[in-house]
Amino acid sequence: MGLSTRHLLGIKDLNEADIQLIFETADTFKSVLNRPIKKVPSLRDVTIANIFFENSTRTRLSFELAEKRLSADVVNFAASSSSVSKGETLIDTVNNILAMKVDMVVMRHPYAGAGIFLSKHVKAQIVNAGDGAHEHPTQALLDAFSIREKYGDVAGKKVVIVGDILHSRVALSNILCLKQLGAEVMVCGPTTLMPKYIGALGVKVEHNLIKALNWCDVANMLRIQLERQDIKYFPSLREYTMLYGLNKQILNSLDKEITVMHPGPINRGVEITSDVADSKQSIILDQVENGVAIRMAVLYLLAGQTPAQ
Repeated sequence: MGLSTRHLLGIKDLNEADIQLIFETADTFKSVLNRPIKKVPSLRDVTIANIFFENSTRTRLSFELAEKRLSADVVNFAASSSSVSKGETLIDTVNNILAMKVDMVVMRHPYAGAGIFLSKHVKAQIVNAGDGAHEHPTQALLDAFSIREKYGDVAGKKVVIVGDILHSRVALSNILCLKQLGAEVMVCGPTTLMPKYIGALGVKVEHNLIKALNWCDVANMLRIQLERQDIKYFPSLREYTMLYGLNKQILNSLDKEITVMHPGPINRGVEITSDVADSKQSIILDQVENGVAIRMAVLYLLAGQTPAQ
């Protein structure tokens, strides 16, 4: 019993059985990570290249740790210090790396669809670690896995995603993953940061933060992606924080206790205050821990498949 896909390019390529298989495999790896010796020889002799064309801390470290815990050989590549800055194309870059006999590529790229494009031109398996404002599948998987760990199941849970939905790859992947698992999803944020056809994804749309928080079981607070915003979408960060920032006062005033999540990096004092991020209702550090187990599961399950001829 394996995954129905050779690559992990986006949540839209996975069915519910795939997601459950990844979760069950991650359960096993999470128990491995809590042992004194945290390594397993599952991917010995498999070489994985981490190719990052965009800045990353958590995702790159998390993938690298996952690969090393599985005993894979790891090659790290940062585009900023490579021949890409001399004008080399994406396919040339990856083919040169594959010529060194790499089995799998984990790639983050600023352009949407870069992983899909690459999967059609090279033989190695591709794992998308985020492509532009399109998808970030492993983040959505670890978020849903964290909700499952907290509540026992994702089905029937009410999850609100708050913030910059328009520029967020995390929001799209999360919506697809949560809907697949039977959760109810709402998005909340200023009208200017809502994609035009968001309703077509089958989610509720709310512009009042308090209403959204009173509706939900889980609030996933996204950061404002200033690096992707080419025009001003709201007057100032201060005004955004006044309307959509989550602080302890708001949290304590709600009808019930909700769980707070954040995919990171956190802009403390903007979308979420420090006392909320560090409160007992927050599972932000659990998400980081689960990220390693989920990525181990994805790499292990993909590596178990026969290579394309």
